Amino acid sequence: MSTSQLFARPQLADCVPDLVATARGDKKATLVIKNAKLVNVCSGEIQDGISIGVQGSRIAFVGVDPSHMIGTDTKIIDAAGRYVAPGLLDGHCHIESSQITPTQFARAVLPKGTTGGFFDAHEITNVLGLPGLRLMLDEARQTPLAAYMQVASCVPSTGPDMETAGAEIGPAEVAEAFTWGPDMIALGEVMNFPGVVFGDEKMIGEIQATLRAGRVADGHYTWPVDDWRISAYAASGITGCHESVNAEDVIERVRRGMYAKMRRGSAWHDVAESIKAHTDYGIDTRRMMLVTDDRSPESLVDEGHMDFVVRHAISQGVRPVTAFQMATINTAERFGVARDVGTITPASIADIIILDGNLADVNVVMTIAAGQVVAENGKMTVELPEFEYPQEAINSVHLTRTVIEQDFVIEAPIQSGELTARAIGVRENHVDTTEDLVFVRIENGQVALKVEDGISKLAVIERHKGTGNKTVGLVSRVGFNVPAAIATTVAHDCHNVMIIGNSDALMAKAANTVAEMQGGIAVVTEDKIVKLPLPVAGLMSNAPFEQVAEQSRAVSQALYQAGCTMNYAFMTLSLLALVVIPELRISDLGLFKMTEQGFVKVPLFVEE
Repeated sequence: MSTSQLFARPQLADCVPDLVATARGDKKATLVIKNAKLVNVCSGEIQDGISIGVQGSRIAFVGVDPSHMIGTDTKIIDAAGRYVAPGLLDGHCHIESSQITPTQFARAVLPKGTTGGFFDAHEITNVLGLPGLRLMLDEARQTPLAAYMQVASCVPSTGPDMETAGAEIGPAEVAEAFTWGPDMIALGEVMNFPGVVFGDEKMIGEIQATLRAGRVADGHYTWPVDDWRISAYAASGITGCHESVNAEDVIERVRRGMYAKMRRGSAWHDVAESIKAHTDYGIDTRRMMLVTDDRSPESLVDEGHMDFVVRHAISQGVRPVTAFQMATINTAERFGVARDVGTITPASIADIIILDGNLADVNVVMTIAAGQVVAENGKMTVELPEFEYPQEAINSVHLTRTVIEQDFVIEAPIQSGELTARAIGVRENHVDTTEDLVFVRIENGQVALKVEDGISKLAVIERHKGTGNKTVGLVSRVGFNVPAAIATTVAHDCHNVMIIGNSDALMAKAANTVAEMQGGIAVVTEDKIVKLPLPVAGLMSNAPFEQVAEQSRAVSQALYQAGCTMNYAFMTLSLLALVVIPELRISDLGLFKMTEQGFVKVPLFVEE
């Protein structure tokens, strides 16, 4: 039996006769869990002495005495008084940001208790278009995860006049993707929020195609909350947003009928402030969700996945059962699939976790997916098949020529002296940046930086279509205190080649290293090169996640040794080319600033 058959998730209508017969006892259960403390996310209570009867992939019985449905072939698991809860759901996640393929992602998160998620594959879609999204869907379907995919809404994230992506998605492509099956669940985060608010035809058309297909639309809104703009955004039909960074953001979204997704990624630490909407202001949590957004591979190993986020929310004062609701039933209800996932109730799919110790510890010791035990004591108990990627997916870096150090020269409007320039100010553990005005020396008509200046160059080179487009700017607070550079093809969201460094020669060396690898990350100093190959679309590795985690850890260590000491530094640096995030960003087509009117292109040098 193939993995996809073993973990099949048939429609409820096809299972009704067997489920009812099992509950009666006329048909014997395939699995029974006894002596459980049930975390009932429907009623918000803990029920002692509960048993759960499963028929195939779905739950037939939740009650006290399952003896009438136990047969000679029934698998029995004695929970021995431990907590049993629905499998955790990630309501907003980019698998590609973990730099591993869906198969390896499943291997990493299932033992942690994540049994499903709502995955926005806009990273690979920006590189490969709809074929890339289809690859993610097809591979995810081979795993035990309840993997619901979202159609990338912003490819590119803004428009072709601001950045160059590998593809372009519009209303027709959105409509096509929704024909692939019910697990194409929603429109992914609509990052071009000014386009929605000001009536951009393409963005409005994508939302309309989504609503006509009976799906929901997810949001990404980073303007300060006010009366008319947030209302205009919600009026488009967008009903969820993960860009809440404080209590006010959550409250205003919930008040307008949106689901507020509170994010705790590797480097996005938003839950501590945003959860105060509930803990300090008493806002009802029914429209609040816990999500990860982005998790680095080493953070999956070191901290966990949704188990870590739930544990963190509890540590902020959230009642444990409430925190579980925000990672199960709330998420399932947001996407309209609560009949299938998110609860332990009769007819639901048997995605179940068993936890040891205190509920607040979220210590997952067994994971059951679609009625099958898939992980125990932190290890997978089933083997997952490898997925074969086509050549176009692993040959995606197309530069016009070898990069040379002269490519990073910044010409100045004066021959010598000092000028004021705009630098992108990095903020640790935050997705946004600042516009830092810095003084730079000009020598022989060029910007002249020294290591002790604390400023690095930041360049983006287009890698999809061989246009040769390139922009070189400045970035502050990276922290390099020795000659160093990092180059990567993970540069949200268009994923062109991005290079940061304080040495033109090392920047060129780093850029050529990732091009030779056909994608990945390279940290280069004067005495070594540390590499993380990411051959799948320049975004992911299909190597075992444990191996990728160690390679990613080596990248983090190399950055740290060069003076870049931020928490999960690469996750923050990889967003510097995402032009839809305030305040200042860079793309292959220029330097862009967020304003109240939208995105505007700005010059590097400030006019006196």
